Amino acid sequence: MTGDPEAAVSMGHVVLNGVDYSYLEAGSGPLAVCVHGFPDTAHTWRHLLPCLAEAGFHAVAPFMRGYAPTAVPADGSSPLSAWIADIDVLHDALGGDGDAILVGHDWGALTVYGAASFAPSKWKRVVAAAVPPPVVMATRLLSYEQVRAFWYQYVFLQPSAEMIVMNNDMEFIERLWAEWSPGYDASEDLGPVKDALRAPEHLTAALSTYRTMYDPSKQPPEFAPQAAAALNVPSQPVLYLHGANDGCV
Repeated sequence: MTGDPEAAVSMGHVVLNGVDYSYLEAGSGPLAVCVHGFPDTAHTWRHLLPCLAEAGFHAVAPFMRGYAPTAVPADGSSPLSAWIADIDVLHDALGGDGDAILVGHDWGALTVYGAASFAPSKWKRVVAAAVPPPVVMATRLLSYEQVRAFWYQYVFLQPSAEMIVMNNDMEFIERLWAEWSPGYDASEDLGPVKDALRAPEHLTAALSTYRTMYDPSKQPPEFAPQAAAALNVPSQPVLYLHGANDGCV
């Protein structure tokens, strides 16, 4: 890379499935969509976007539905199936073609598996980090070690979850980052994350991704095909990355 890595990144806006989306972008060429997870934002890709731009891509990182400055959907919910639907619509809205690629972390990883499976002609390759494909993840979900690591998800199912997360200037989120990425200085990341989730309706939308996962009856029926695709392994080449000291999975 050359120059200031953030200088070429700008903000864009688009409506996807009725939701006003904001996104960061850099460069031109085939589309490269980078999808964040929880508790995170598009800012997590601030170093990668210029690199992808220099490699000849139109790199785009959306703030997913419910994460400010993207709007909270009318129903206040942000299920994984809707993330998948939004990303596939984003492909068309930004003029993507069959050479487009997907990059995802955490919920973003599950999103890119589902988006690539749902519309394989749109996406050429997939890169995912931190959460393996569901068929692999399923082998771990009943183990004591993974259940213990996923303790926070069971907190999010409780009515008091919003109060717990908001307490003491979102100390809960700071502690998650510290436990999941030991040794990493998250000071530049935590401010944007807190800003994205500080409004109560935004935090509830973000937590709803977990709540709808554990209660399929809350999944919107219009996105049922995307929900089914979320369980698949993409047919495209997939590069999977996992940290040796990952504290979550």
